[in-house]
Amino acid sequence: QVQLVESGGGLVRPGDSLRLSCVASGVTFTRNTMAWFRQVPGKEREFVAVTSQRTGSNFVAESVKGRFTISRDSSKNTVTLQMNNLKPEDTAVYYCTSSSSVIVSRMRSRSAYNYWGQGSPLTDSS
Repeated sequence: QVQLVESGGGLVRPGDSLRLSCVASGVTFTRNTMAWFRQVPGKEREFVAVTSQRTGSNFVAESVKGRFTISRDSSKNTVTLQMNNLKPEDTAVYYCTSSSSVIVSRMRSRSAYNYWGQGSPLTDSS
C-alpha cells in the first residue's frame, strides 16, 4: 500500500522560509518520480516542483524559480521542498505526489500522477 505523508506546513509571513517534507512508503523510491503540487480553493491544483532519479529530472515551476528547491534523500524515502522568500501567492495546500511511470514531458501534469498525500497547508499569517 502506497502512502505519502507530508509535514512541515504552517503559518508564514512574506519573506519567510519553510521546508516541507514527504515520506513515501510502499513505493520503489529510487525509481519513482516525486513531485509537489499546490492548490487554493476554487482553483486547479498546480505544479510546483519535480524530481526523478530515473530520468535525472529536477525542476520547478517558473512562479517559484529561484525561491523553491526540491531534493530527495533515498536513504530515508523522503522528498523535501525548501521554500524561501515566501510570497502571499504561495499560500495554498501543498500535496506530495508520486508516479512510477511519468515521462518528462508530462511531469507538470496533475493527471500523470497516481499517488497523493493528504496535503499540508501553508497559511499567510500577515
